[in-house]
Amino acid sequence: MCYPDCLSLQKTPWDMATLKTVLHPKINKKGTKDYRLAIRLTVNRKRSYYHLGQKVEPKFWDAPGEKVKSSHSRHKQLNRLIRKKYDEIEDVIFELEASKHDYTAKQVIDSIRKNTKKLSFFELADEHIEDLTKAKNHNRAISDKSKINRLKEFAKNRNLTFEEIDEDLLKKMKIYLRNTVGLSERSVMNVFVMIRLLYNSAISKKIVDQKFYPFGRDKIKIKYPQTIKIGLNESEIRNIENLDLKQGSAIWHTRNVFLFSFYLAGIRISDVLRMRWSYIVGDRLYYKMSKNDKADSLRLPTAVNDILAYYIEDKRTSSDYIFPELKTIPVQDSKAIYTRIKTSIKRLNDNLAKIANQAEINKKITNHIARHSFGNIAGDKVSPQMLQKLYRHTHLSTTIGYQGNFIHKNADEALDAIINFSK
Repeated sequence: MCYPDCLSLQKTPWDMATLKTVLHPKINKKGTKDYRLAIRLTVNRKRSYYHLGQKVEPKFWDAPGEKVKSSHSRHKQLNRLIRKKYDEIEDVIFELEASKHDYTAKQVIDSIRKNTKKLSFFELADEHIEDLTKAKNHNRAISDKSKINRLKEFAKNRNLTFEEIDEDLLKKMKIYLRNTVGLSERSVMNVFVMIRLLYNSAISKKIVDQKFYPFGRDKIKIKYPQTIKIGLNESEIRNIENLDLKQGSAIWHTRNVFLFSFYLAGIRISDVLRMRWSYIVGDRLYYKMSKNDKADSLRLPTAVNDILAYYIEDKRTSSDYIFPELKTIPVQDSKAIYTRIKTSIKRLNDNLAKIANQAEINKKITNHIARHSFGNIAGDKVSPQMLQKLYRHTHLSTTIGYQGNFIHKNADEALDAIINFSK
């Protein structure tokens, strides 16, 4: 498969571009290795891989010949695929060298990916996850990978093309996810949103034609079911505030975190745990919301300052975390931070269940309920525009839709006016 005389324009041995077809190992979820068929390009001793979207067991691989052995049932098809893609990569290199352009291995492989019209769904999905990981967006990467794996499970790891992901397949997949896996309607819609995102990306990259798009009018519609958002009322918040908890205990700390979020318009728990002392300037809090990178500033209420007073003794530097959960993790280790936040939220939610019991609250309380509680108590007391700022929503329509869950006064009065005709 290798052509040693094909790249003769390099001036020194270490500048040579070399192509080699290999089995590229990758650790799967079970902790074992999958061997993926790939073409490896090395330029200036830096490598880049073009994966062919096929797995081959080592026993079927002829490493010296760089081809699939004839004992494999699909050896002709796979070797034809190798030759075709090998030639495409080689042609790109010839053109670059003929025009005396400098190039890297990654640039060549990226150009092949952009020009590939038959990139599989899972190949593009792998690129998507890899891009998120490189950007250290571990939260999104893990979430999206989980959704992609749902389709892999349904397809039994078959390497689907985008054309194969049609309305019929998605309808069957929905039945499988609801009835066999037991996912909620909302979770199924989240999987569909992930598929739609990759499908739109494939269309923009000319991987698949628009006519195969399975979503939209008269096709697969993505519609989230309405959910009932229940927040705490003023009396219930006071019950939590007035609990006699031992200072320094885990449940005492949990209450502080919950109320810190509530007092600041329901800041998301992941952002609360990321709070640093440097975010506080004078009597104001300045921070960026991790979900949409939206910056905001809020004046610190007295109740928040009272909470901060308990934690300032453990302040080591101005950039130190306010709450203890992340103090032992290096700032640059984003993956470890994500993992710690995830485990901390579970522990805090467990403690909130104990708080609800002690406060005699017959509602399920989680950290996110702090946000719902703020919305419930705010009701229609504040203009939607101001609530939009407090919630850090990008669009006013989001605020109006969200707050609609908690405004019942007008509907209640209208109902009373109708049914009380006999009084």
